[in-house]
Amino acid sequence: MDLRVLLVCPDQSAAEILNPILVEMGMQSESAPSLAAGLQRLEAEHFDAVLLDYHEGPASREFLTGLRLSAKNRAAQLVAIVDGEHSARPVFGLGASFVLYRPLSAERARISLRAARGLMRRERRRAQRVPVTSAVKFDHPGAEDQPATLLDLSDGGSLLSSDRSLPPACKVYFQFALPGQSQLVRLSGEVAWQDASGRSGIRFLDVPQTSRRLMQGWLQQNAPRSSSANLAMPPTSSLPARPSETRSAPAKSLLEANAANRRGKFRLACKLGAEIYRLGSTVPNRCTLSDISEGGCYVEMPSPLAAQSGIEVVVRTADTRLRIRGLVLTVHPGYGMGVRFTFRDAAEQEEVLRLLAQLAAGPTLDALPR
Repeated sequence: MDLRVLLVCPDQSAAEILNPILVEMGMQSESAPSLAAGLQRLEAEHFDAVLLDYHEGPASREFLTGLRLSAKNRAAQLVAIVDGEHSARPVFGLGASFVLYRPLSAERARISLRAARGLMRRERRRAQRVPVTSAVKFDHPGAEDQPATLLDLSDGGSLLSSDRSLPPACKVYFQFALPGQSQLVRLSGEVAWQDASGRSGIRFLDVPQTSRRLMQGWLQQNAPRSSSANLAMPPTSSLPARPSETRSAPAKSLLEANAANRRGKFRLACKLGAEIYRLGSTVPNRCTLSDISEGGCYVEMPSPLAAQSGIEVVVRTADTRLRIRGLVLTVHPGYGMGVRFTFRDAAEQEEVLRLLAQLAAGPTLDALPR
């Protein structure tokens, strides 16, 4: 299923950079030329993410208020485009998950949007919908025992079809029996969206433990099975070492020759304090990450570990604590080592993408002192 993104960006040059990247990543990009047009789209349709060309002032604040009050889009990921000298923290406080700085760079925007896409997909995975057809009775103030049909179900919500519109601004109480079960599921929810055909998206609010167990048991039995191939993350390329720009010419030439130009991922220069742990050891090795990509990093330390050593890398910033496993690929005594990340699951790779997005967004990253 395509991820839908609303690009609210009057700046045509920025839109020309972002739209091809969104399409390249398999996301359905739709543009709104103004904040007012963007608010109209938010009221009418559901989007997984919103890219907002943000400028301080009442118009942007009104748009963000409308986004968070939108029944269809209050949970959408928000990516804000801000001026280069603008502090990111107030924008994060307004609900942004990621920030892009003007002037836009295609490579840096691509990193942040990949991270946003990872979060959108994770939200989709958390709420996998299973088709079902069951009779439902719902109550709300002023109406009781209203009939409807349950069309799909997830752990956090469902899709209903009804001849009567459901009230959007109050709790709705449901009861239904799932196929193969005799006990009734009873819960309350709210309307996330409705359309003209009588379908309503329901977000569950209060779910008793008995009802939750009934739903989870049914979902486990009836959810479509995904093969490991479908769940696998894209392969990451080997990450060679990146020598410091200040090293001597012979050492630099030697390290570049060893790298053999094998880099397959866009890499960001950085200066992040970190700790390296050999797998199975609790002894920290203080070091600095001098660059990082989706697939790995270069660790600057005078006494690097042996090649093929399994390690854990711990990075702490003001907003992030990243702990990721890796494998030492290349070793340069006195300088450091190249590390390839070995992800245990998709969530770990998404955390690396989040860190990359922070690095790509602005000129500095607030690192905690070691």
